[in-house]
Amino acid sequence: MQEGGSAAPCRHRGTNAIRWPGPFRLLSFQFKNDGTLPISTIFNNPSNGVNTCSIDGSPGGNRSPELHWRNAPPRTRTFVVVDYDVTAAFTHWGMYNIPPTTHALPENAGVAGSSFGSQVFNDFFLGEQYDGPCPPNGVQPFADRYVFTVYALDVELTLPGSPNFPSASETLYHALIEAGREGNILGSASLTGLYSSTPSQ
Repeated sequence: MQEGGSAAPCRHRGTNAIRWPGPFRLLSFQFKNDGTLPISTIFNNPSNGVNTCSIDGSPGGNRSPELHWRNAPPRTRTFVVVDYDVTAAFTHWGMYNIPPTTHALPENAGVAGSSFGSQVFNDFFLGEQYDGPCPPNGVQPFADRYVFTVYALDVELTLPGSPNFPSASETLYHALIEAGREGNILGSASLTGLYSSTPSQ
């Protein structure tokens, strides 16, 4: 199996039971679980020519990272991807109704107008897109935890919204809660990246 590809079920000799080969997993070529997120993913908040979001003032790329998943559950119709800062209780990205044939999102798939899926306004509320980490300098805990989660669903999601009240992260979470209540979430997998704008002492 190639990296990021889907796996085929295995049928054991002498039985009709189908065993799925391994757990549903989310990975990235750009960072490892509990590893540091690359500068390409970091938000830009310039002040006097210095980016206050990065540890050394370097400009961030503000590009969503490459993500790929393997061993998605059978009967998956759509995927949802969320990036949530559990330290600050802040959503950086939400993409839904990703087709079941998709098993990877390239870097910068979270750009506005992305063709990979529908997006909601994140908590920056700058647009339907990804916006990267910008942890406050000198505030403990110094490293925020950014959890990327992919959900496999057996339905497409319909999110309410209008020009005055567009779909936002809370709208997506309510849709996922309802999907969970109805048994439409087949599985999920997460990957955590860390980032701090506080220099080491």
